[in-house]
Amino acid sequence: MKKTLITEVSGVLAASVEQVWPVLRGERPLHEQTAEHTVAYQGGWWYRGEFSLAPDPEGTRVVHRVYNVATWMRWGVPLANRFFIGFDAQVRTSFADVLARMGGRLGCAARLS
Repeated sequence: MKKTLITEVSGVLAASVEQVWPVLRGERPLHEQTAEHTVAYQGGWWYRGEFSLAPDPEGTRVVHRVYNVATWMRWGVPLANRFFIGFDAQVRTSFADVLARMGGRLGCAARLS
């Protein structure tokens, strides 16, 4: 599958990867596990969101990447996203909500990077 990165955001949870992993999987129940600590969600004709976890000195770094995976009219996705003024900000806000919810479930601090 060809995929092109559209945007990326990250944050840190003050808990271990082993504690965060089941919470992430529960946050997005319909997912595809693509690596040891990475899950992907695909929607529409172009969208693929991937969440990955990695150890961080403060706990766990959570990274969310949005990819263009369109198989047709691939060229139109970046153009359309330019018309969605604030797309990057929307992704960041949505990710911040997910991170805060996960921190709440774990009872730990959560912060955007």
